[in-house]
Amino acid sequence: MSKIRETDLILQDGAVYHIGIRPENLSNKIITVGDPDRVSEVSRHFDSIEFTHRHREFVTHTGHFKGKRLTAISTGMGTDNIEILMTELDALVNVDFQTREQKSELTSLEIIRVGTSGSLQADIPVDSILVSELAIGFDTLMCFYPYHLRKADLLLAESLQNMADLPFIPYIVRGNQELLRRIGKEMVPGNTLTCPGFYAPQGRSVRLSPRRDNLLEAYKEFRFGDFRITNFEMETAGYYAMGELLGHNMLSVNAIVASRANDVFSQNPAATVEKAIQMVLDRI
Repeated sequence: MSKIRETDLILQDGAVYHIGIRPENLSNKIITVGDPDRVSEVSRHFDSIEFTHRHREFVTHTGHFKGKRLTAISTGMGTDNIEILMTELDALVNVDFQTREQKSELTSLEIIRVGTSGSLQADIPVDSILVSELAIGFDTLMCFYPYHLRKADLLLAESLQNMADLPFIPYIVRGNQELLRRIGKEMVPGNTLTCPGFYAPQGRSVRLSPRRDNLLEAYKEFRFGDFRITNFEMETAGYYAMGELLGHNMLSVNAIVASRANDVFSQNPAATVEKAIQMVLDRI
């Protein structure tokens, strides 16, 4: 592999450009959250904190929890931010910053997202903790990468495309099986739809409405054999796809703070997020 150009991977004082940290600041076990203020909600459980940094929406805390070195980092919202995060996390462990070449021995990171989500099915109540076994990307990020849809998923992807009247075929990706067994036990298993926005893509109407009529109902009612969409948010598919391409182990844990089927929002969303954080920390 040739040297990586300076404008392809921007480094400043030995740190990656957007996240703003150096390789020694990162653990191989990482918990990600969307909200920068939520990083401290993770790290307050640490036994000790060795490093903190903030650059833009990326807040990083690295420390120790029950003998394990962990990093908590915020991402902001959307798969565009996830692409930046995943690329720079990977560079921190798999690129030699002196030679600007890929290392001969590659490192696989363990990355667990703890985020909020809305359920689409009436039997998944508010304040549940859901783990994403599978994710569906309704964003276009994978149109720019050599991601190949599995043949077994093609008919499902085409059916989802028709349901949502999309001009492209969505991508379908899965979480890491070992992490699912270890961290996802006793959580609600789910098929998570990743949307490229919070309002129209998730079936909301304010002054503008979705182009497709009854989009929210279409999401709720979609079936492909036994398959149904359980919840939606804005990052999981991007995580899973970038992780698969780069060789990292990914899992998304969702605090269900809204039920779109029942039109109910959690009375205490912070407590639900805290429950998800503690479950992940206890199993990481």
